[in-house]
Amino acid sequence: MTDRRYVLGGAMVLAGAAAVFLLREVVATVFFAMTVAYVLGPVRERLRRRGLSRRLSAGLASALAFLAVVALIIPFVVVLVVRLDEAIRFLESIPESVTLSAGGFEYTVVTAEVSAVVVEWLVAATTAVVAAAPVLLIKLVLFAFVVYGLLYHRSRTRRAVLALVPVGHRDLAEALHDRASETLYGLYVVQVATGAATFLLALPVFILFGYPSPIALATLAGILQFIPVLGPSVLVVGLTLYEVALGDVAGAVGILVVGGAVIAATPDILIRPRLASETAALPSTLYFIGFVGGVLTVGPIGIIAGPLVVAIVAELATRLSGELNLIRVEEEAGEAESTAVDTADRGEPSDTVDRDDPTGAANRDDPSGHGAH
Repeated sequence: MTDRRYVLGGAMVLAGAAAVFLLREVVATVFFAMTVAYVLGPVRERLRRRGLSRRLSAGLASALAFLAVVALIIPFVVVLVVRLDEAIRFLESIPESVTLSAGGFEYTVVTAEVSAVVVEWLVAATTAVVAAAPVLLIKLVLFAFVVYGLLYHRSRTRRAVLALVPVGHRDLAEALHDRASETLYGLYVVQVATGAATFLLALPVFILFGYPSPIALATLAGILQFIPVLGPSVLVVGLTLYEVALGDVAGAVGILVVGGAVIAATPDILIRPRLASETAALPSTLYFIGFVGGVLTVGPIGIIAGPLVVAIVAELATRLSGELNLIRVEEEAGEAESTAVDTADRGEPSDTVDRDDPTGAANRDDPSGHGAH
């Protein structure tokens, strides 16, 4: 039976690889749905404990995921379609060149070419989004169906995965499950909540300072929360340089102080610590490597896949290190025992105490050291 189980598991792996190859256009959507279902598992269980049926609890959790994704998409649609003209006017308002002077030297920075490239990219992105709207809608529906299916059959899926793991190694599977849950919680719940809070805090700041397209800037600030280490501070610094280029020193100081305090610092001080206690303690360096490597390798889905893979590798490295340290301790114990035996064979005094004569009285009565017989 065991051999049959492993054969079926191997066949499933091969079939899964073939499915990934044939359905590669929707692999990112399915992976995204799987990770979301992973995070919504506890939500579904809580609804079940409140008396809801399995179908209804899975449906409500899936609807929550669907609405959350739609809420994330809407700002992009507003920026790229509705507010595109305002964004272009904002970029065109930047001076064509800025002259910097220091120590008697002057250097002119030409910004017109950069602005033209950004405007061209925005127009191309808008055209691509409008053309791909039907495909995006189909993927959104597929996302909802996959999340619902995984939540509805959550227990069956868990049992099927654990059945492929030998009994003696299921603690490792549980450890990887816990690390994946904590990492995905940190990526979705903490980062999304912090990004949403950043959007809400940044919007009134940008309106107060009179920037065109405040919704676009606030959306960008929320998205930048997903970038480790840097975050929305990049946007604040960029706007500060923009004010300097316009010659408005007071505005530059204002956006640097107010934006730095409200947009960059407040979400990390007030929101992230309240939610971070449930997340995996993944160092910022590893998270940054996973984020950048994932985005550069597989595109936007790498925002989730990169840190998740790095977290799993870190957990496996920790487990392997523990196993190797355990083996080293056992080897040292064996070497100590071997040394004690060799010492006894040579008749040399040993530091160990005789269990039958813990006080050493026999040796004190017999000067020869042979003890009483």
